[in-house]
Amino acid sequence: MVEARKILPIYKVENNCILSAQGDITIAYEVKLPEIFTLSDRDYEAYHQTWVKAIKVLPQHSIFHKQDWFIEGKHEADFESSDNSFLSRSSENFFNERECLNHRCYIFLTKKPKDRKLSSSVYSNILRKSIVPVQTINPVLYKDFLDCAGQFERIMTDGNFVSLTRIGDDGLAGTANHSGIIERYCFLLESSSQPIIRDIHIKDNIRIGDKHLELYTLSDTEDLPSLCGSRINYDKYSTDRTKFSIGFASPLGTLLNCNHIFNQYIFIEDSQKTIKRLEAKKLRLQSLSSYSRENAISRDSVNDFLNEAIASQRLPIKAHFNVLAWSDDVGKAKDLKNIVSSAMAQMDAVAKQETDGQAQIWFAGLPGNQADFPMNDTFDTFVEQATCFFNLESNYRSSVSAFGIRMGDRLSGKPVHVDISDEPIKLGFTTNRNKFILGPSGSGKSFFTNHMVRSYYEQGTHVVLVDVGHSYKGLCDLVGGYYFTYSEKDPIKFNPFYLTEGDVLDTEKKESIKTLLLALWKKDDETFKRAEYVALSNALTLYFEHLEQNSDIFPCFNTFYEFLLSEYLQVLEDAKVKEKDFDISNFLYVLNPYYKGGEFDYLLNATENLDLLNEPFIVFELDSIKDHPILFPAVTLIIMEVFISKMRKLKGIRKMILIEECWKAIAKEGMAEYIKYLFKTVRKFFGEAVVVTQEVEDIISSPIVKQAIINNSDCKILLDQSKYQNKFDSIQELLGLTEKEKAQILSMNKANDPNRKYKEVFISLGGQHSKVYRTEVSIEEYLAYTTEESEKMKVQQYTEKYGSIQKGIAVLANELRNQNQ
Repeated sequence: MVEARKILPIYKVENNCILSAQGDITIAYEVKLPEIFTLSDRDYEAYHQTWVKAIKVLPQHSIFHKQDWFIEGKHEADFESSDNSFLSRSSENFFNERECLNHRCYIFLTKKPKDRKLSSSVYSNILRKSIVPVQTINPVLYKDFLDCAGQFERIMTDGNFVSLTRIGDDGLAGTANHSGIIERYCFLLESSSQPIIRDIHIKDNIRIGDKHLELYTLSDTEDLPSLCGSRINYDKYSTDRTKFSIGFASPLGTLLNCNHIFNQYIFIEDSQKTIKRLEAKKLRLQSLSSYSRENAISRDSVNDFLNEAIASQRLPIKAHFNVLAWSDDVGKAKDLKNIVSSAMAQMDAVAKQETDGQAQIWFAGLPGNQADFPMNDTFDTFVEQATCFFNLESNYRSSVSAFGIRMGDRLSGKPVHVDISDEPIKLGFTTNRNKFILGPSGSGKSFFTNHMVRSYYEQGTHVVLVDVGHSYKGLCDLVGGYYFTYSEKDPIKFNPFYLTEGDVLDTEKKESIKTLLLALWKKDDETFKRAEYVALSNALTLYFEHLEQNSDIFPCFNTFYEFLLSEYLQVLEDAKVKEKDFDISNFLYVLNPYYKGGEFDYLLNATENLDLLNEPFIVFELDSIKDHPILFPAVTLIIMEVFISKMRKLKGIRKMILIEECWKAIAKEGMAEYIKYLFKTVRKFFGEAVVVTQEVEDIISSPIVKQAIINNSDCKILLDQSKYQNKFDSIQELLGLTEKEKAQILSMNKANDPNRKYKEVFISLGGQHSKVYRTEVSIEEYLAYTTEESEKMKVQQYTEKYGSIQKGIAVLANELRNQNQ
């Protein structure tokens, strides 16, 4: 322990700073970087300029050190949650121990004493038996440095790309139960909650415990790329029409799939001294240029550097970049060279494996010891070029909101919690929760909508689904919801006259029944008289009074019809209502098919599934009746009444109406105004309207979609559009998509993991925030969501065999897992 104290260059940690034995002061920040695959070309340029401006405010004799940690980890499932449903538990099991690359980013700002002796490969403080500070800390120097660090922090934060959090004493030095970043670096600890002491070997190769380290540097201008910039094209996600951007150094960051630390150093010295030194170097090379062509080339390079420094007011600095990679498996450690070399080759750089100087470079990466870096391993450049080599991105992050859906990280598939309803409104990205979903057949649209609807339902949302194609039958059966569909054996049934417990006959309820009765009585082109409207209103009021007095009468259309035939006819006679004002005979004749014994006597006389107001999951499947001239308009009106009733009466409960392809038929039946009304007002009642469509032509040809739906849907969700990539410009213009969003959309499913089954989905929130996610689900979820006929039949067979759909899916899923092993 005594020897360690003598060698360790850290003197103490206090006032949220690290003080070295040489008098260096270091301030540390933990940094949140933007998520990868979310920035545009312009964003990268603005982001790069933010780094340049921030570093330029740092004082002379200071060091900027950015340290990105990428640690291989595994997703830990949450099996303790009490509200885990069957499908949620299946999802937790499916993603448990999913491999991923965890990322933490730190920035260290170090101020050296003015007369501090620089370190090199020849002389290093690590070689000294004891280290004594050459000077004491100057309070004025400390305050000036803090001011500069504050300016740096403000510039970075104002750029709106990163957020910085100052690390305090406990975060730096650690506590009894948690390791600080100094200890984490020394022993390569995966997290702060694992305080473990490991042996450190630096002879021949660096070894920390059982971890074998390899160090690869970019420290010589000959090994650097000839051109650098804020971004490069990511070929995997690019198309002939779009170029997909990532950060210039991303291949050494998030895309480098191994345990590694990416160190980025910038040393800010006295710029005037640097220029004088280079002027002297140029003169030496000038005098030697006649002896060697290399000297002449070097002279021209130094001259160009000096010209740019003076003419463009560039800040000359020294820089160094290295990747410290490791593995606990000796066999894998040998592969690290190929992995890192390949990553550097993507930047047109050449990896140099450090051997002799690796211990000193590793030791200089210790937080607080940056000033001990060997300066002969740095190169002269400008801030603009050096910042191109920064890792600019991080992994996808989960939303802090309690509400949301589970999606997959695009790189690894690690689950991320995504809120596309509430958080975007709080952040100002959107003004409503409405969603517009566009995806051709086979793009995974049904899977995503099933997944979204199930997630919302399990978090207390009342869901009303209007479908054609039975896409939600499995999910509805699983959650025990109401499923309304039409078949000859079991036709579709409703009962708009039934009042559930707690419901009352308010004006809205009466209006909805009157609207339905008028729609069944009159044709679209027929108008109704004021007297007819009043007569119907009176009839309903008297009928419900009649029900209160006769509790044995069941409320339905049959008993209403009988009431009209008997008591209401007498009322009209007593009031001497003329036939021209209200022709009740005509009314009873036209509505006779809905009375018992009539052709449609089932439609309005249901005796089950009556509590539509309080039922949280309802599916209306209209495939068989979407072209029926009588049933479809009536059913549509009932659906609208159900949702409006929920919207207005269920206070504080989230509501969702999802209209699948049948919106086209609804729009034809004079319901366009309703859709417009719904999309404009549902947000006021803690609700959201979702429309799903397949074909691009549907959008273009429908003024309702163009005006009402798209303009009032701040969340736009698109699935695989590769078949439309050559005519995507019209979609882009129609949906108001940016060039960045276009590149993201056309990159979907271009580089999917062949070992995993999933589709990608693009989500844009108000045109301000957009990302592509995986829709990856467990086998149990797949079987619940599938629209493949053969798979649905298999699920049905197992459901009948094992007594419930849950047991049937569980058995079938186990069988499929065993087959795939």
